[in-house]
Amino acid sequence: MLFFGSKTPPMVGVDISSTAVKVLEFSKTRDGYRVEAYGVEPLPPNAVVEKVIQESEIETVAEAVRRAVKKSGTRAKHAVLAVSGASVITKKIQMPANMKEDELETAIRAEADQYIPYPLEEVFLDFDVLGEVPNNPDSVEVLLAAARSETVSTRTAVAELAGLVPKIVDIEAYAMEHAYALITDQLPDYGVDKVTAIVDIGATMTSLNVIEDGRLIYTREQPFGGKQLTEEIMRRYGLSYEDAGRVKKEGGLPENYEPEVLQPFKQTMAQQVGRFLQFFYSSTEHEHVDYIALAGGCANIPGVAALVESNLGIPAGVANPFARTKVAGRVARQRLQADAPALMIAAGLALRGVS
Repeated sequence: MLFFGSKTPPMVGVDISSTAVKVLEFSKTRDGYRVEAYGVEPLPPNAVVEKVIQESEIETVAEAVRRAVKKSGTRAKHAVLAVSGASVITKKIQMPANMKEDELETAIRAEADQYIPYPLEEVFLDFDVLGEVPNNPDSVEVLLAAARSETVSTRTAVAELAGLVPKIVDIEAYAMEHAYALITDQLPDYGVDKVTAIVDIGATMTSLNVIEDGRLIYTREQPFGGKQLTEEIMRRYGLSYEDAGRVKKEGGLPENYEPEVLQPFKQTMAQQVGRFLQFFYSSTEHEHVDYIALAGGCANIPGVAALVESNLGIPAGVANPFARTKVAGRVARQRLQADAPALMIAAGLALRGVS
């Protein structure tokens, strides 16, 4: 199983997060892409913890994938999956440019133990040639990626139990890099010569992926997400987790909810975005970003983008990977647009089947 494997369309992107399974399929059109299928299925609490599928819940997660596939109406049987960046070791290395692919693979595998802190028989290893090294045409830059075998195998086992054939296992950060191509018209100067921070705030995890002129240059993730708001609603109003999640989405909370619960959480979100950027600045030579694209379910909270922009002094907006894509008639367009910020990874995976 390859991270950057060969393309065998039609394929459906399957994003397994901590709270839901998201299934998405694109087709290629003359002037872009069309959403052919889309389905979301919630997961029970603790089936996936910080993006790790629990061993005892594999069949439960597979059943959720099966239901999401059925909801989507896709006929595709091949799937593109992803593992989280925290479970993957990546390293950029330089290799001679005159090597054939099979020679390159042999050489990389021979040297891989320098970069991978696990026995090679316990990992899935793959590489992708990124291009010529600047100012050195005799060398190419190669992205080396490795994940523990069990991490990849758990995801592929879930797909197989759901009746799918896993063809590609990608890395979430690189799926986000693919999806970036769908939001460039929402960026200053279409992202050309710009540094864009995509901050994906999900239910339990937040990730920062920084893209410079179309290429991923930095990624980081840590626990924080909408679950904290749900738990505060539970505590404040004496609700069950399920009821708190429902009223958070549908409304019906007392008048003091917005000023006393929601607004402080929005402020915390903005502070988290600021902390992420400080990590980026301190780890690189960059001192600023040109735009913040908010993604994940929390990006839909009204006013969050404006608050982030106001607090940090950086233009910010909500990412929508479907702003300029066509949508097949059988797809629930309104629901798709409502879920759009949370579908960035699914969109990046789905693109692997058509590009």
